Amino acid sequence: MKTSERLGSIPMSGIRKMFDLAGPGSINLGLGEPDIDPPKEAIEGMNRAASEGLNKYGPTAGIPELRKGVAEWFSRYGGLTADNVMITPSGSSALLEATQALVDPGDEVLIPSPGFVIYSPHAMLAGGRPVEYRLTEGDFVPDIEDVKRLITEKTKMIVVNSPSNPTGGVLDGATHSAILDLADDHDIAILSDEVYDSYIYEGAHHSFLGRLDRSVVVNGFSKMMAVTGWRMGAIFSDKGTMDDLIKMQYHVCASPNMPAQYGILNALPAMGAYLDGARRIFKSRRDLITKRVNEIDGMRMEPPKGSFYAFPSYDLPMKSEELAGALARNGLICTPGSAFGRHGEGHLRFSYAADERKIDAGMDILADTMKKLRGG
Repeated sequence: MKTSERLGSIPMSGIRKMFDLAGPGSINLGLGEPDIDPPKEAIEGMNRAASEGLNKYGPTAGIPELRKGVAEWFSRYGGLTADNVMITPSGSSALLEATQALVDPGDEVLIPSPGFVIYSPHAMLAGGRPVEYRLTEGDFVPDIEDVKRLITEKTKMIVVNSPSNPTGGVLDGATHSAILDLADDHDIAILSDEVYDSYIYEGAHHSFLGRLDRSVVVNGFSKMMAVTGWRMGAIFSDKGTMDDLIKMQYHVCASPNMPAQYGILNALPAMGAYLDGARRIFKSRRDLITKRVNEIDGMRMEPPKGSFYAFPSYDLPMKSEELAGALARNGLICTPGSAFGRHGEGHLRFSYAADERKIDAGMDILADTMKKLRGG
């Protein structure tokens, strides 16, 4: 059976390709999945809901009490009500739904490069054309001059991701303002992926939640609560756009996971203390992987300010996919920078969501492989 040309034009994720090359016992620093336990309140709330029979269809936009609770949690970035919130089956599906709702065939979508692997396919699945804009080297924030150069009369939307996957870059205030100015001047929608806002180690989070007249914002609970298997996210917009997003979600999934919504609702009051502890853990791991990478000849990185990804550069005359493949054959799984766009070449992505023992073991393999490849 022949599938659609639209789907056939989209490659498989480069994140997944490396797993096929690795043998048993490999050190996995390729997957952004927190290894810490979820809040006990989340598990208790979900189990209680399931035991009490709350296993049926629910409202398409999510249960009202969770929409209200999520609006209150994120209102530190801008005044929100339940009408600004829809609960989604993952942050990834929220990004897909937003792109399907906003982008028409022929529209151009500006996406960060390096940037997360689904932004470009989502634009293509909507019939749009993804256009990569460059992030600055080192701090990895949008290069505003490059963004300006790429705007045309067909530009419909710009995707922004802070804190960033894969780079760990965090948007600064000046760049945040510059993006809003460009969006206002050229009537461009902003799709802001903020799923790692809970994990910032230096600086502040500059959210687009205060400008829902111009932006659709996506966040999620998978990384915040270490419940990646629950596949739960949230999308924020103004009331008019929300009506269309709810219509879009109905045709995608009818309604999000009912027991998991009660788990999230039960955990929200405890999230302040939980995230304080999680940030301490990940910052310590961030510091460890930064130290280990910078001790290796031919590799360099600045300490990432957010998320739990390291995106070091290397000086070998080889493609990142080739280097990542060599590492996988030696027992270390990471992701080639080229998986995240053409401006990601010359880098590797490592996740430090794994524990210190795995980070140290992985960096030992990296150091040994780099030494051999450099002729040492």
